Amino acid sequence: MKNLFVTLLMLVLCFSSCKKEVKTEIESSKAVDSIKTEDSIAEMPLDSAAQMKAWMEYAMPGSPHKMMADETGTWNCDMTFWEEEGGKAEKASSTANIKMILGGRYQEANYQGTMMGQPFEGKSTLAYNNASKEYTTTFIDNMGTGMMVATGKYDDKTKSMELKGEMVNPINGKKTPYREVYTIVDATTRKMEMYDTKKGKEYKSMEIIMKKK
Repeated sequence: MKNLFVTLLMLVLCFSSCKKEVKTEIESSKAVDSIKTEDSIAEMPLDSAAQMKAWMEYAMPGSPHKMMADETGTWNCDMTFWEEEGGKAEKASSTANIKMILGGRYQEANYQGTMMGQPFEGKSTLAYNNASKEYTTTFIDNMGTGMMVATGKYDDKTKSMELKGEMVNPINGKKTPYREVYTIVDATTRKMEMYDTKKGKEYKSMEIIMKKK
């Protein structure tokens, strides 16, 4: 009888130990599965078809690019400058040759004329970013070594585009904000106004009236 009791006790202990081991294995398996699930979510690749669709929409010229393409051609530019608010106006003139580049995705304008008695040459680009829904303009010329970059949006009600950026003042080397307002007056007329900041106050520093030939 004693031997039978000992045998039964050993079987109970063995069964209990086995249950604990099985439970531990199940819990460990669940933990591993949980980790695998999190990893698989983190590493889950994006749908290739959705990626391709997004890139195609990003690269495809749309109505904003058509609006830029409407300006293709040669424009006479009547330029007026002010050194400060209420200051004497200085006049200059130039010619802008505008075209679309890179499959109609960007506008490029090349300027040639005379400014302050010196030959003037400049180049601008205009882009509409399908992803950010905003315009970006750049400008460089032979009167300096910097690049002006501004971004903004077009208002269909006013037929104008407001762009904001920063430029470096060559006198003190500091960055100052500037603002451009580009208005579509009619099919053959454009107006570009630039506003600089001096002593913390914004003032109109330039106006260009463009007439298409």
